Amino acid sequence: MAKDKTHTIVIDAMGGDYAPEIPVRAALAALKEWSDIAITLVGRADKLNPLLSPNPRITVVNASDVITNDESPVMALRRKPDASLSVALKLLREGQADALVSAGSTGAVMAGAMFKVERIEGVARPALAVLIPTLGTPCLLLDAGANADITPDILQSFAVMGDVYAKNVMGIKEPRVALVNIGEEAEKGSNLTKEAHKLLAAVGQPFRFVGNVEGRGIPLGECDVAVCDGFTGNVFLKTMEGVSKAIFTKLKTGLSSSFKGKLGGLLAQDTFRGLKKELSPDEVGGALMLGVNRVVVKAHGNSNERAYLNAIKQAYNMEKAQVVGKITDAMPKAQTL
Repeated sequence: MAKDKTHTIVIDAMGGDYAPEIPVRAALAALKEWSDIAITLVGRADKLNPLLSPNPRITVVNASDVITNDESPVMALRRKPDASLSVALKLLREGQADALVSAGSTGAVMAGAMFKVERIEGVARPALAVLIPTLGTPCLLLDAGANADITPDILQSFAVMGDVYAKNVMGIKEPRVALVNIGEEAEKGSNLTKEAHKLLAAVGQPFRFVGNVEGRGIPLGECDVAVCDGFTGNVFLKTMEGVSKAIFTKLKTGLSSSFKGKLGGLLAQDTFRGLKKELSPDEVGGALMLGVNRVVVKAHGNSNERAYLNAIKQAYNMEKAQVVGKITDAMPKAQTL
């Protein structure tokens, strides 16, 4: 019997607000969770080794420098070849790892993935993809902030990539792919969305296009994959996060203002706890960078251990499902007008 493949995940252990402690703790938790992964931690060995015990499935690669959030991403990658992210990207590009997770500079992770790992053939712009909680199965939204100005064919590539991910990782047999717009009618929206609608609706596309979806329709579960430009996607995502936080703050204030409120809150605390967990960014893990030749996951900069572990889980699931190869195979099948 053939031995199962070991999936190697390289972690930028110096990226993020709570590095290296949180990346290390999440890596150790991942080794306990999945028996078929190995972890490569990249960062200052003098900081990492004291946090570890000998383990044949974990490797430390020394990197003496760090890329910070206030640096120009492209210039920092050029000027800091020994930064933890630079070294991690090099290992990924050379095939010494199958996937990368970093909570460091978003711009640097995106630039490094594009220029060091490189794009899949046929993908003009990689996209940041995030899972949005809905009344049912989460919806994959892309782009969540990587590309503010795009063209209809780029939205088409987002649809292809989102469809592949939804089928192979989310387990949806026939994902409903929708275009985020200000109305459901095909003739509504900007020049970009009107032209994109024609392209996405073309006969023979390798995905099931269900038309436009308004912002409110996404959390209501009207589609499985929502495609849009990065400006729209990022505004939608941040609005969702703000509304969720505001609602729970209002609930907490209201329930604690009277005896009846406190009693009602006590009776419903399990429901509120479950809802809060479902809507928490910690349960998502991070953003997926779809469209590059390796698996790259950008964890939140302020990730706690659970959030970072879920980012590792995303990388593991993508690699195990061979999403990159399947996107590569799917891209030439997209139709043009």
